[in-house]
Amino acid sequence: MIAARPIDALRLIERGEREGVPGVLVTLTGIEGSSSRAIGTQMAVLADGRQVGSFSGGCVERAIAAEALDVLAQGQPRMVRYGVGSPYFDVRLPCGGGIDLLFTPRPDAALVAEVITRVDQRVAAQLQLGDHEQTYLPGLRMVALGHGEDLLALVRLARAYGIEVIAHAPRVGDGASRSGDGAPRSGDGATTSDLSDEGIRPLLSPRQLPMLATDAWTAIVFVFHDRDWEEFLLPQALALPAFYHGAVGSRRTHQTRIDRLHDARVPSWQIDRLRGSIGLIPGTRNPATLALSILAEVVQDYDACAATMAWQPGVTTSA
Repeated sequence: MIAARPIDALRLIERGEREGVPGVLVTLTGIEGSSSRAIGTQMAVLADGRQVGSFSGGCVERAIAAEALDVLAQGQPRMVRYGVGSPYFDVRLPCGGGIDLLFTPRPDAALVAEVITRVDQRVAAQLQLGDHEQTYLPGLRMVALGHGEDLLALVRLARAYGIEVIAHAPRVGDGASRSGDGAPRSGDGATTSDLSDEGIRPLLSPRQLPMLATDAWTAIVFVFHDRDWEEFLLPQALALPAFYHGAVGSRRTHQTRIDRLHDARVPSWQIDRLRGSIGLIPGTRNPATLALSILAEVVQDYDACAATMAWQPGVTTSA
């Protein structure tokens, strides 16, 4: 994980509770002007000095940690303004704005544990913190199917970013992954050991999709340059729940793909949600850039869904 998420702040609070170390949950509830963080960003500070999360590039975190320890000693929630309009003249935000932070000491351990359990079960949950209702969403999950270095690069980059990745690839030498003379096709440079080392599972049949756990917080990405592996697997994937369905290829390739899906009588509403020519960087021609391009688009769509999607039936608790 490159950076902390709100659920990570809750996890630190829970860990401290198990160890007998009380903590404070700090929540960004208001912004005036510009801010480098969004409303709902959280930070956790424990009595022993451990902390996770941030609200800036590091200019206010020390003051926030000190404030949190004072709130913990007093035992009462507190709202504090930093930046524009703040009583702390020596604490300024580089963006020139102001942020309102709610300090919640010793949030109810049972409620915190309940929210974490729900999110781990891939269900959205809400925690009432004073007048602020904080929503916690399941993390982005990616199902990636493909072969060669393009798949490897996407899997590696997504995992480094902190995404749960479930990846499948044909074993080198299986069926459509070989050309007519038996040699691996161009672009299939990854070996079976490469795939195994990355935890990529074997894709045993071009006709049957393996059992996949997908939901509204899942992206399904096809990274095949051999269309034989798409013919039967792609229609099955389009029937699965996901916020993103995408497949690599040029516009011409994608139009051919769409025509084949219509010929296979895949429902139009499923075909319509398939993204083609995927990625935010056009005309990429190397695995690393393609992986970055795809990942950027997937994360962009996940964030958009998180902002607009009605949260799944879950739990609302009050701390």
